[in-house]
Amino acid sequence: MGNASTLHLGLASCQYLETISLSINCFMDVVPTWLAKLPHLQWISLGTNNLVGSIPPELSNLTNLNILELSHANLKGEIPPQVGLMQELSTLNFEKNQLKGTIPPSLGNLSKLSYLYLDRNHFSGKVPTTLGRIATLKRLLLSKNKLEGNMDFLLALSNYRQLQDLVITNNYFTGTLPDHMGNLSTQLITFRASYNKLTGGIPATLSNLSSLNWIDHSNNLLTKEMPYSITTMENLVFLDISMNELLGTIPSQIGTFKSLERLFLQKNKFFGSIPNSIGNLSRLQYIDMSNNQFISALPTSVFHLDELIKLNLSHNSFGGALPDDVSMLSQIDQIDLSSNFLDGKIPGSIGEFKMLTYLNLSFNLFEGPIPNQLNNLTSLELLDLSSNDLSGTIPTFFANFTYLSTLNLSFNRLDGQIPKGGVFLNLTLQSLIGNVGLCGAPRIGFPPCLDKSHSSNKHLLKFQILIVIITFGGIAICLYLCIKKELKKREVKVYVDPTDGICNKIVSYHELLGATNSFSEYNILGSGSFGKVFKGQLSSGLVVAIKVLDMQLEKAIRSFDAECRVLRMVRHRNLIRILNTCSNLDFRALILQYMPNGSLETLIHQSENTTCLGFLERLGILLDVSMAMAYLHHEHHEVILHCDLKPSNVLFDEDMNVHVADFGIARLLQGDDNSMTYASMPGTVGYMAPGT
Repeated sequence: MGNASTLHLGLASCQYLETISLSINCFMDVVPTWLAKLPHLQWISLGTNNLVGSIPPELSNLTNLNILELSHANLKGEIPPQVGLMQELSTLNFEKNQLKGTIPPSLGNLSKLSYLYLDRNHFSGKVPTTLGRIATLKRLLLSKNKLEGNMDFLLALSNYRQLQDLVITNNYFTGTLPDHMGNLSTQLITFRASYNKLTGGIPATLSNLSSLNWIDHSNNLLTKEMPYSITTMENLVFLDISMNELLGTIPSQIGTFKSLERLFLQKNKFFGSIPNSIGNLSRLQYIDMSNNQFISALPTSVFHLDELIKLNLSHNSFGGALPDDVSMLSQIDQIDLSSNFLDGKIPGSIGEFKMLTYLNLSFNLFEGPIPNQLNNLTSLELLDLSSNDLSGTIPTFFANFTYLSTLNLSFNRLDGQIPKGGVFLNLTLQSLIGNVGLCGAPRIGFPPCLDKSHSSNKHLLKFQILIVIITFGGIAICLYLCIKKELKKREVKVYVDPTDGICNKIVSYHELLGATNSFSEYNILGSGSFGKVFKGQLSSGLVVAIKVLDMQLEKAIRSFDAECRVLRMVRHRNLIRILNTCSNLDFRALILQYMPNGSLETLIHQSENTTCLGFLERLGILLDVSMAMAYLHHEHHEVILHCDLKPSNVLFDEDMNVHVADFGIARLLQGDDNSMTYASMPGTVGYMAPGT
């Protein structure tokens, strides 16, 4: 630590001094003005110190200076306009200070400047178009400031025929990315514009920049579809357009990104399927397409990318089974396929991922036992298999995984002894809850396992079992005789669910218009506070109920979001199904199962000429509704409160099976038993209507 002024006596007299480099020290002083008295100086480097004060205007007297490096120096104030007089400057580095104000237009006079670093300060206002005069500029860094305005200044930058790096991230730029971006330097390697407020789409002309290998437009407000032309950029290595509102499908030509190593598309509105050509991206190391609206099965080619390190496809609607052989992902470190509709068995070949540290397959439809081949995943730090349909026992080898700190097996059908040691020493109830057959961990609420080694009461047990069998056999015969007549009335049907097809296609507004005769009043099934329900017949011939929301009501839009969120992941035979949705800025509709036998309200208030509900029928309806509520309250991974349970929301299909509907004001409870918080759309207080 020292005072830079103490160097004055020794250096001020060195009139022919050309270089002063005092960076990476602990000087605590102002930038000395005596530097301006050394006319032959060509290089000043005072960066990474703890200087105080501002940049002295007197430095503009150094007309032979080539490099002025004052980065990481805690400088304050504004850039003096006189800096524009330093005609020989090739590098101007003021990054990571506390400078403020606007960028002086006079910097455009630095005709020999190659590197301009103004990032990580507090500059505000617009980028001066005078910077476009600097034809020699190779690198322009403006990130992490408070700059604003539209992107018109990029037109001035088209004069930069040598520009290689353009970084404007973490500012307040607005407007669209202009088409004339394609006129920027063909030598441009990096263009980063993330964390701004840009709108519109990605310009198709961006593909003109043939040398570009890094595009980062994440965390903006971009919409529209990804242009097909962008797939022609064979030198692109890094593409990040995540955290936007981009929509449409992934271009089928995505396989032409021969050099691509990182692909980040998460948190957009992409839909459809992943093109099989993605398997041609042999250099791909990172894929994140989570939180979109993709459907269909996963292409097997994804599991042929032998350079892949991280794969995240969570929170989509992918279905079907995983390939049996996924072993080609030999470099994989993290896999997240959670919150989809994947089914079948977990491939045992996952056990060949020796470098895998993170595996999340939760909230899917996987079934069968946990594969024994997973015993090779000794590098695992996190394993989440919760909310599936897995059965069998918990493998004991999990207790031997040295690095495994997070294990979640909750809400499956696992049974038997809970292993001891290792990760199981610190497991809580939340990690195993929902597996009623588990035993052997009284510490967290599971009963002790029965000791099967003792056989002294073997004959007594057989005798007791025989008595139980005889007793229940008699009861079963009585019940059979009582319900035999009722069973004969029902026809056993084996059929393919006709609604399966609509779940995997896009339903347009025009198709709904035709299905309902232009939303005719003759097609109205009912109306409520947030909109109307129409009967419609789709082009496939399927008859559905179409719930159209009133877009003039803010609560209606929230109701649509709440109902989608609740019904997206619930699976119960007594809950209504959302078959599809149709949504844009001006129209939102839910496509639901059609219930031809109306509601419970209609049934209990029917005319005298119709047979009334008997006691057994009423009891059956109450049991079905209770089972649906029990599932929402106790079996689903999030506690769901219906908040509007009444006879008009209890519907009957063609076989008089009960379906609870209308989750428009449902509430989700999140948290543990000691700290419950509501996370829901606002609505009326729920009630149970009398008279049911």
